Amino acid sequence: MNLNKQELFWILPTALVSGAVLSWLQGAGWLSGWLGFSFLFLLSLILLVSSMKWAGGGRTLAWVVALAFALRLAGGVAAYTLLPVYGYPDSKDGQAGYTYTDAHKRDEQAWKLASSDKPILGAFSGEYSSDQYGGLLALSALTYRYLSPDAQRPLMLVLLAAFVAALGIPFFWKAANQVFGEKVAWASAWIFALYPESILLGGSAMREPYLMTLSALAFWGFVEWRNVVGAGSPRPISAIIALSLSLLGMLLLSPAVAVYTLIIFAGWMFFSRERANISWKSIVLFAIVFLIGLFALSSSLNRKGVFDKTSPMYVLNDWIQLSVKWNVYQIERESGWIQKLFDEMPEGVRLPFVATYGILQPVLPAALVVPTLPIWKIIYVLRALGWYALLPLLILSFVTGSSPHVGAKRADDRRESRSIFVWLALLAWTWILLAALRGGGDQWDNPRYRAIMFMWQALVAGVVWVWWRETKSIWFTCVVLCDVVFILIFGQWYASRYFYVGGQLPFAVMIALIVGLWGTILGGGLWLDKMRKQPRAM
Repeated sequence: MNLNKQELFWILPTALVSGAVLSWLQGAGWLSGWLGFSFLFLLSLILLVSSMKWAGGGRTLAWVVALAFALRLAGGVAAYTLLPVYGYPDSKDGQAGYTYTDAHKRDEQAWKLASSDKPILGAFSGEYSSDQYGGLLALSALTYRYLSPDAQRPLMLVLLAAFVAALGIPFFWKAANQVFGEKVAWASAWIFALYPESILLGGSAMREPYLMTLSALAFWGFVEWRNVVGAGSPRPISAIIALSLSLLGMLLLSPAVAVYTLIIFAGWMFFSRERANISWKSIVLFAIVFLIGLFALSSSLNRKGVFDKTSPMYVLNDWIQLSVKWNVYQIERESGWIQKLFDEMPEGVRLPFVATYGILQPVLPAALVVPTLPIWKIIYVLRALGWYALLPLLILSFVTGSSPHVGAKRADDRRESRSIFVWLALLAWTWILLAALRGGGDQWDNPRYRAIMFMWQALVAGVVWVWWRETKSIWFTCVVLCDVVFILIFGQWYASRYFYVGGQLPFAVMIALIVGLWGTILGGGLWLDKMRKQPRAM
């Protein structure tokens, strides 16, 4: 781990003091809680410091990781202590200190399993319904059984999630630095660390922070694996271990992520000049993992219980169709004005509408205007602000992909670099679209599904940010203005609906106004961009 005495000198007392504070806040058996929290704190700090030193990012990386860890832990502790007091009194989850229902259910069943005489592997049986795949339930139960056997301590799982979320940053930064250069690595790492949805999930006992870190580990392992030059050259053991552990973890937590990650890597290699150096053993290994993930995913989604007679692709297709239909129904049921719109619009327009509505979740104008309790207002607004700040960068990836200024550090061939970036942007947007169709208008599940692949979104956004800083492209301003127009006009529509501020435009008129202003802005951007590119007269 390569820690010196000076580092251990502050790590040990920090772990002991922090453990004492969390044990006091938890309020159940202080001494035993202190020992468990302190051990987990000690392990977390040692691994975080070791990973930062290994990555080589210096003090700046240390600040990024420390801030990421502190924000997620503080957010989780704040939610646990404040929601029972300032949240909704009729919310069972909030009164227990949980932001997410899934975290509450999983935590209860993890404690039930841990305090029983059943083996931890029972988490993968059908007895426990809180975890579709069983991996996170098993980890939670394992933590309770050996670090908190006398009492259920939800903050211990919050601490574990915050640590795991921060641990992904050094791997992410190192891999991004090797592929796209230091500027992109820093921009992407800061986005990864400070994105509000990631902070909220990282302070909860949810699977998303684990999947984000596993994605970062897989990314670094893949970069190390592909850096080998020459056919038949041995692959680094570290790369093989990183890829194996990350993909195994994904299979236990969400086989869909493992399958999707392999698709990302396969496309990357297809557009890479090193594809001719891939050995048949590597292809076979990737194919095996892909098939395992595909069959595990289809098995978990098969509602008919006849997996042996149903192809994986049929199950996945059936699941996607049912999910879309269900979300259309949910949107219609939960919102009267959307139901009215559905009745008025052609049937062929409904699916694009649901997809667009899903992409816009959590809707910032609604978060700003719709009345709710102050604590939830803060959470809603921060989540929405984060997404609406990130969205312009992701939209600009379509412009960046055609630009020669992608900022690849290692690629001699700019065409190859652009192709890889376009592939990453395409897959990032494909996942966003799938999340929108799966989560529909749900302002919780939709962003949560989207955040599973947030690491790749942060990487794409980091490249776009550096591209804009280097080119000062007018398109960045145009997209941001379009974002502002949507927020202002939609915000006024919500304000008129809830507080009768100003006259309320018909929904169709409002959309037409927004689209018209967007067209004007983009048309002006096209003209300015054309004028910029014209050679100046001597």
